[in-house]
Amino acid sequence: MKKMNIPFAKVFILGNEYKYIKEVLESGWLTTAGKALSFEQNFSNHVGSRFACAVNSCTAALHLGIEALGVKEGDKVFVPSMTFTASAEIIRYMGADPVFLDTEYGSNLITPEILLKGIEEHPDVRSLIIVHYGGQAAKMISAKGDGILGICKSHGIKIMEDAAHAFPSRLEGQMVGSFGDVTCFSFYANKTITTAEGGMLTTNSEEIYRRVKIMRLHGIDRDVWDRFTSDKPSWEYDVVEAGYKYNMPDVNAAIGLAQLEQADKFRSERQKVAEFYYNNLKELEMIDLPVCHVPFEDHAWHLYPVILNGNSPISRNHCIEKLSEAGIGTSVHYKPLHQMTYYKNKYRLTERDYPNAEKTWKGNLSLPIYPFMSDEELNYVCETLKRILGA
Repeated sequence: MKKMNIPFAKVFILGNEYKYIKEVLESGWLTTAGKALSFEQNFSNHVGSRFACAVNSCTAALHLGIEALGVKEGDKVFVPSMTFTASAEIIRYMGADPVFLDTEYGSNLITPEILLKGIEEHPDVRSLIIVHYGGQAAKMISAKGDGILGICKSHGIKIMEDAAHAFPSRLEGQMVGSFGDVTCFSFYANKTITTAEGGMLTTNSEEIYRRVKIMRLHGIDRDVWDRFTSDKPSWEYDVVEAGYKYNMPDVNAAIGLAQLEQADKFRSERQKVAEFYYNNLKELEMIDLPVCHVPFEDHAWHLYPVILNGNSPISRNHCIEKLSEAGIGTSVHYKPLHQMTYYKNKYRLTERDYPNAEKTWKGNLSLPIYPFMSDEELNYVCETLKRILGA
């Protein structure tokens, strides 16, 4: 086959991005203002939450969320080991300690069974950060009443959802972002929609919303845009808390507004890529494909992670090198946090306590997935992978 160049991810600017950015530039007001407010309202409407707060990263949203939930120094918080470091580092921001949980092999999700085992072993933990890995929602709700939300409620556990991968995603007919205490989204450059850098926090709690809104901008009781448009003197405000600098500028929000208008189309296109991979790689005995517990149309398909298993003739690292030589970009999601020096040493973590994450880590790699990949490109990825694995 003729060599092709296929990146791991690609950004698509196809809608009103330039129009909305031009409007911001011509307004003369580049920081948080009307576009950010519109982005918040439109995003809230899209996911079905009461409130939404735009911020400058998903990490900022997670930090604001865990602070609003009241996690404090000395507390313990459940978090999966198979996640990006932001999910755990914000626990340390509060002086609290992460309690790492293993995840289900194939989905990389915390399941109700894993959570119950964690509660049994650590009955003093009162908070959970759940990660909707790859774009698939964890089992938050269930008709049988055995979902993660119900378990947390019965055990007095506060819950925050890390949905950096999971927009737009559904579970049992509800959008991720509509049913938990706090949900945090990412709009980083490689995510399903982007603002270049940015994030969003959604909640149904007015108390949490008001706290987050104050803390995202220095603990000031009035937004800059509110001060600018108010009849009161613009300099007049009060600092009611020692807050942070986490607001989203209007330039970024302008991009997000346009991307949001295309979000469902982008998701549908990513699903086509995932279906192509499932159909063309399912016969390979040397790789395990992602386990999907939800209908394909309810999955955001941010990632398509495969795992080279014991039947693979080569290592994951060698496979990545060969794919790169063929012009195919890949990534790894993730090296689990119990393998990272800081967490491993501070909490004396051992591999045997995370067998599924370990099994995943030894062979996982994420294949290219983005909207509008052609059948020719997808066929090239699949056939190259088969050739490398000797299939």
